Amino acid sequence: MLNNAISPLAWFKALADETRLRLLRILARHELSVGEIVAVLGMGQSRVSRHLAILVGCGLLSSRREGAWTFYSLAAAAPEADFLAGLAPWLAAAGPEADLAAVDEVLRERRRETRRFFNTIAPDWASLRREVLGELDPAELVRAVMPAAVGLAADLGCGPGDLLPVLAERARRVIGVDSSPSMLSLAERRTAGLPVGARMGELEHLPMADGEADFLVICLTLHHLPDPAAALAEARRVLAPEGRLVVIDFAPHGDEVMRRRFGDRWLGFSREKLSEWLDRAGFALADWSEHPVNRGLVAARAVAIPRQPSPRSAQ
Repeated sequence: MLNNAISPLAWFKALADETRLRLLRILARHELSVGEIVAVLGMGQSRVSRHLAILVGCGLLSSRREGAWTFYSLAAAAPEADFLAGLAPWLAAAGPEADLAAVDEVLRERRRETRRFFNTIAPDWASLRREVLGELDPAELVRAVMPAAVGLAADLGCGPGDLLPVLAERARRVIGVDSSPSMLSLAERRTAGLPVGARMGELEHLPMADGEADFLVICLTLHHLPDPAAALAEARRVLAPEGRLVVIDFAPHGDEVMRRRFGDRWLGFSREKLSEWLDRAGFALADWSEHPVNRGLVAARAVAIPRQPSPRSAQ
């Protein structure tokens, strides 16, 4: 039942505009920044910002500020989310197909930018990482929660392969996945002679079979991805039912230098946001710890396990 304090009149008024309908349609596919929305719609920023303000004002859109960037997405909470869900069949046709093609191109360009960045800085990545992490050793954070014996372990976004020898200490087989050819070349040289294989691929579309892995690590990689939630969903797909996922990344911060110098797309993740994405992907958050590093940043380690279906739903 609709709360008496909430009137749908503002929603219907907001919908009475073609541009705002197009905005809802494209943001139903993905969270986008203002600049990306401008590129998709081919309109001036002031015009786009005015329509975004109307949709945020009536509650149909949510805005999220990260440093100097603002991202927009459909409202996720009731009753606005329920209202938008009911409109979904009509929103699907509320604009030209070129809008959706432009969104897909924005996401592809995000991935290309990330790949170009890591291909360029691959030789210097170890020193850059030490500059931020200081004395913190991600290997120790992984060892502390890795089972003593593992069938197949994988480092998703393995970079130059720093963690692959660590996984090989306890796993019969190890896979490193990365989208950067330069990074994978370094990883292969680092793991010569070990039972380690390298696979090129995006974390949102892993080159792995369903349930193939028993232990997964995503270390300081999520904040580079265009769609971290999709990567976590893929991790759930390739993880065995009794497996374990370890995510190491930054807690929320406002250091814009991390974007410019290290190619970060997201300025960290809160426990609440990561828990939300993990839950949506089919995980339960089993452990969370935080570890101060350089530049006033905090590295967080999340341990997640596949959420088991309830006895009733399994029947």
